[in-house]
Amino acid sequence: MTAPVRTVTVALGDRAYPIHVGTGLIARAGDLLGSVVAGRRTVVVTDATVAALHLGPLEAALRAGGARLLDPVVVPPGEASKDLATLDRVLDALLAQGIDRRTLVVALGGGVIGDLAGFAASVALRGLEFVQVPTTLLAQVDSSVGGKTGVNTRHGKNLVGAFHQPVAVLADTGVLDTLPRREVRAGYAEVAKYGLLGDAAFFGWLETAGASVVEGDAEARARAIAVSCAAKAAIVARDERETGDRALLNLGHTFGHALEAAAGFDGRLLHGEAVAIGMVQAFRLSARLGHAPAADGDRAAAHLAAMGLPVRPADRGLAFPAETLLAAMRKDKKASDGRLTFVLVRGVGEAFVARDVPEGVVAEVLAATA
Repeated sequence: MTAPVRTVTVALGDRAYPIHVGTGLIARAGDLLGSVVAGRRTVVVTDATVAALHLGPLEAALRAGGARLLDPVVVPPGEASKDLATLDRVLDALLAQGIDRRTLVVALGGGVIGDLAGFAASVALRGLEFVQVPTTLLAQVDSSVGGKTGVNTRHGKNLVGAFHQPVAVLADTGVLDTLPRREVRAGYAEVAKYGLLGDAAFFGWLETAGASVVEGDAEARARAIAVSCAAKAAIVARDERETGDRALLNLGHTFGHALEAAAGFDGRLLHGEAVAIGMVQAFRLSARLGHAPAADGDRAAAHLAAMGLPVRPADRGLAFPAETLLAAMRKDKKASDGRLTFVLVRGVGEAFVARDVPEGVVAEVLAATA
């Protein structure tokens, strides 16, 4: 019997698109994507690690759905590929195959590939349609949804990019079984984020079922992913270009991106791990500023730690001067006129955006949570 598919819609008018969640979706890609691929020249962008596992089955399914496949574009795995040099290589590979404006790009991989391929699709021939097929938990619940694409530069993370919505997302929960457990835990941080920023009941369920999500229970994973995607879809539908509510999705990210930059994107600190630390720091900052009870920060930290995530840099053997992290925060794209912007909380499930947070208080929190 075919496993059930949960479908969440990102409601953006005539640009609305489905997020399909379930097991075995890569093998069913031709059917699920239907007219999106039928008769169209299609090129898959992926990395070498994912290609060895999933490229063959995906291309077979797309071909069965009527896609006219071009040669896949395969880049090295890892954050280092999310740069302008690799973007140039991807665009050159696309253009060398004589793509036209009906060519469909399919991003097969984690957040790096989704952001890179999506950005390439946004600028090639001034815009090609693309499909996200995320293969990590983090990408399935976060980066594949909402249309943020881009690359890193020496000045910081995600500072060059574009808003470019996919036409569909296929979140195959079965592929998560091929991930290292550390990658699954890192992705789980983004799942917990949705509860911490706006859904206390969901966070309460995660405190009970989170271990099942991490350990691979199919039903728990599907529910966690679908609820997370629905939460993000609702926010994106209200605020596609992050002029208001969408900024709430950055809970923990101002701290987290600074930590990643300080670590040099060298693998010692995965994005989800940095976000886990950053969310705890956001709760601590909120408490220090009098916005939230300290007990809620303790609760968030306890759950994230129970899931095997770091809640302070020292948990990964890292230590960074507060000024180094503050310097990175000043370059954060959410900063405005030199003022730091943070997503803070009034408690579990109630986040808000704060500007003009005193740097001195941030430095105190960084020192206390090192």
